[in-house]
Amino acid sequence: MDLGLKGKAAFVAGGSMGLGRAVALELAREGARVAIGALDDPHLAEAAALIRRETGAEVLAIPADVSDPGQARGVVRRAIEGFGTLDILVNNAGGPPSVDFLAIDETLWEAGFRLNLLSTILMTREAVPVMKAKGWGRIINMTSISVKQPIDGLILSNTIRSGVIGLAKSLSNELAPFNVTVNSVCPGYTLTDRVRTLAETTAQKEGTTAQAVIARWEASIPMKRLGTPEEFAALVAFLASERSGYITGAAVQIDGGWYKGIM
Repeated sequence: MDLGLKGKAAFVAGGSMGLGRAVALELAREGARVAIGALDDPHLAEAAALIRRETGAEVLAIPADVSDPGQARGVVRRAIEGFGTLDILVNNAGGPPSVDFLAIDETLWEAGFRLNLLSTILMTREAVPVMKAKGWGRIINMTSISVKQPIDGLILSNTIRSGVIGLAKSLSNELAPFNVTVNSVCPGYTLTDRVRTLAETTAQKEGTTAQAVIARWEASIPMKRLGTPEEFAALVAFLASERSGYITGAAVQIDGGWYKGIM
């Protein structure tokens, strides 16, 4: 299937590791030009080199901490300047830490808000004028299955990521007349470094091992396994494509059947 992504300009936040890197790589494989933004560390240069080597795509690596409002705005501006346009925006910033409610002070709540919700708002504000002007755009928010079924121990993520869904649903209606879609993807347990870290944190609290925690999670999933970053990236690439033009305002779970709700 030709997704119609050849020559499109994409920006993927958090594109140096985990699900973000998998998404950037998949978009590049489909022929898109890809800018990745992430913290200024060796992972950013390594990811850019990997994507160039495996796909031959044009790749921009832009250092940024999107929890800083100025950098969140600036990283998208630099991607637009680098490509001369922007067709696809993938909002992604990792997740807040696993902390019990009474241990979360105002500073942690504010940090979580800046990391996941405010960064999405600010990066989207930079991309929307370009997309509206050209009459085409795809905005995809990487969230979590916790927006549909809250996960114990992740009250920061459960709360703040739900705000991203409200933003996306509202914005999708506003931008639909301009052929700009806004969707969210909600991964369940996927084998990434963040999930491994969450398993280790949970294991420490329970006095068990990370392997035992992961095995318990797998047992709760109808498919009896964790997802892969590549499976997640394939969904994002479809939502970024020409083929998905009539899908907007959706929050799509990819969780092996873990979520038990009807909608």
